[in-house]
Amino acid sequence: MLLNRQSSGARWRIRPDGPDKVTGRLEYLTDMTAPGMLYGLVLRSPHSHARIVSISTSRAKRLPGVHAVVTHEDVPGLNRYGIARQDQPVFCEDRVRYVGDAVAAVAAESPELAELALAMIEAEYEPLPIVDDPEQALAPDAPQLHPDGNVLHRSEYKTGDADEAFASCLYIVEETYRTPRQMHAYMETEGGLFVPEPDGRLTVYAPTQHGFMDRLQLSRILAVPEQRIRVVSSPIGGSFGGKDELNVQPYGALLAMATGRPVKLHHSRRESVRAGLKRHPMIIRMKTGTDRDGRLIAHRVRIVADTGPYATLGAEVLNFAMEHVIGPYAMAHIDAEGVSVFTNNGMSGEFRGFGGNQAIFALEGQMDRLAERHGMDPWVFRRLNLREDGIGPFGQPIARTGGAEKVWAALADCPFRQEAAEAPLSGNGRAPWLKTGVGAAFVMHGAGLGYGIPDPAGGRLSLREDGRIEAAFGYEEFGQGLIATLEQMLIEQLGVMPGDIRIVIGDTDAVPDSGSSTASRATSMMWQALQNMKGPFISRLLAAAEQAVKLPASRLRPGPGGVRDREDGRLVIAYADLAASLTEPVVCETRFHYPTAPTDRVGAHYLYSYAAVAVKVEVDGLTGRVRVLDQFHAVAAGPVMNPQGYLGQIEGGSSMAYGFTLTEEALMERGQYVTRNFDTYLIPTAADLSGSFAVLPIEDLPEDDAHGPRGIGEIGSVGLAPAIAAAVRQAAGVWVDRLPIDPALLQDAPHLGIRRGMGDG
Repeated sequence: MLLNRQSSGARWRIRPDGPDKVTGRLEYLTDMTAPGMLYGLVLRSPHSHARIVSISTSRAKRLPGVHAVVTHEDVPGLNRYGIARQDQPVFCEDRVRYVGDAVAAVAAESPELAELALAMIEAEYEPLPIVDDPEQALAPDAPQLHPDGNVLHRSEYKTGDADEAFASCLYIVEETYRTPRQMHAYMETEGGLFVPEPDGRLTVYAPTQHGFMDRLQLSRILAVPEQRIRVVSSPIGGSFGGKDELNVQPYGALLAMATGRPVKLHHSRRESVRAGLKRHPMIIRMKTGTDRDGRLIAHRVRIVADTGPYATLGAEVLNFAMEHVIGPYAMAHIDAEGVSVFTNNGMSGEFRGFGGNQAIFALEGQMDRLAERHGMDPWVFRRLNLREDGIGPFGQPIARTGGAEKVWAALADCPFRQEAAEAPLSGNGRAPWLKTGVGAAFVMHGAGLGYGIPDPAGGRLSLREDGRIEAAFGYEEFGQGLIATLEQMLIEQLGVMPGDIRIVIGDTDAVPDSGSSTASRATSMMWQALQNMKGPFISRLLAAAEQAVKLPASRLRPGPGGVRDREDGRLVIAYADLAASLTEPVVCETRFHYPTAPTDRVGAHYLYSYAAVAVKVEVDGLTGRVRVLDQFHAVAAGPVMNPQGYLGQIEGGSSMAYGFTLTEEALMERGQYVTRNFDTYLIPTAADLSGSFAVLPIEDLPEDDAHGPRGIGEIGSVGLAPAIAAAVRQAAGVWVDRLPIDPALLQDAPHLGIRRGMGDG
């Protein structure tokens, strides 16, 4: 089965949320309003690093129509938040460390009044030295941003003796790779509606990827039990990791509790850029050596990641990157170290790929450079060095799938790569400054949070009073197609029709804790939950039907519209009638943990997906611009649950990778964003992504595999950058070591055979 934009078939379905989204009828959480609601705004630091001398809110509080002005003095509980480490102030007390730091918040009867109130808050600062370079932040005399210094986290992995091994290598390649600060660029910026209920509870309508984690953090800040907070977290207009951490929630919650009225906050795009998370910029230095036969012998890696002023998941991103700079390759001698560094730059945090994008761009660059030194086909070079199936990057046992071998072999099905092999690519006949090239990259990508990190999963199936089979999961729908995939799994596994099902997600009052909607885990955990619940649920359903219709359960089966006769398929009892006959509920719930490797390495993964990515590009030697003409993705991630969603995830991830590689960078100077909006931030458009696009899913797994489909939410975003870099090398003769690719690098490139200034003819 080859999936592309023209694919169709019996399993292709209209997404349940599709019509409302494309027509604009869908109400996102930031579209919500409430009678008598107030408007909230946050006052943020104008300085990237400064001491707070004083904050006076008296004038703002006296302004008619202003109902609350809050600072750190008004936080009843913990004035800190963070998923893994609670180090980010809700409101800064004595020091600001980036331009998004909050010092106060207001709630007023109109957005204009809220703006005026912010302007009337008198904050005096004493600027402090700015730390805007992660490597300079490590210097002994650098200003220290936290009591424990400028290092958030260090990670290392060493095996063998790299120094000795390098001495025996035939070829050694040393390179420094640099990757950009990338925006998530979701359509719906951060925001929410915060409603104090008559019973004293607080309802939070705010987009997030883990409602239960938000509830936990808000309970600490507000100093109330978790059960007094309800978090409604779906639907969401895009996240990609950027809404995994708290953003407006602390401010909306505090203002709502202070005023006793609903409060709405919604970031402008400029405030979203200023305060929101970005992909971690990384500097990755690699030294890799081979023997005479082209086998990898020694590998040294040094990573410096700019995590910005506070932790978020910077340590976890670094751990993931450390795992993936080793990747799928067998190397006996490894010396890898990484450090995540605090700076006064913008916040870095969770982003689709989670450090794998940066790591694999560097690792695959090394593979291409070494293959060229050996005069070998780069794909043959990779196969020569693939590690044995069942062993992970840290030597940990992992689930065997044969995926690495399968995607390696699948590249033979890529038509434009076959054409390039048969007839070397050159100009297209139209202009000598336009040259094409083909490149490929290999991806091994871990899913789940990894060993040693709480990673719960679970779900619930029940027959409700109205006759609907309700599937309840603690996940969120943020555009990835989770609802559509779950609906398709329920239809196929229970034998029912869409009208028989109700899907409940994203509401902490209504669903079990299923863990976070991150790390390519949701689909695989829904599948596992259904395997656990399907048998018991059907047994209880049929036992209830047996009592209602006086037929043995062995003659019955669930089907469209109700329970049916197993032999002739006739409807025996409708689900609504069965529900009305119940004396006790038909319900089944499961709780379990995401599979982890038997190891003691924190963050090491057990389940992996694999991909081979090939691209054909055109390089314009006059402008230095790169255009992607064709893409081919072979993905080994187990059975396809939803063909349309599968293609959409790979295609969508690829579009983000396109920007990461060619156009996107949130520029900063002295801790201030130079890029403040989308007018100077080049997000790929439909025109950029108009080339051919094909996905080859490799679905087969070993017979004894118990884990089912692997996640594919991230893997499509990881391999495109190194594949484009390889194609650019073939077309222009230039090695790419920094993203996004600077067009100036490709003007006057040696393979293009032109001189600057020839573009007027």
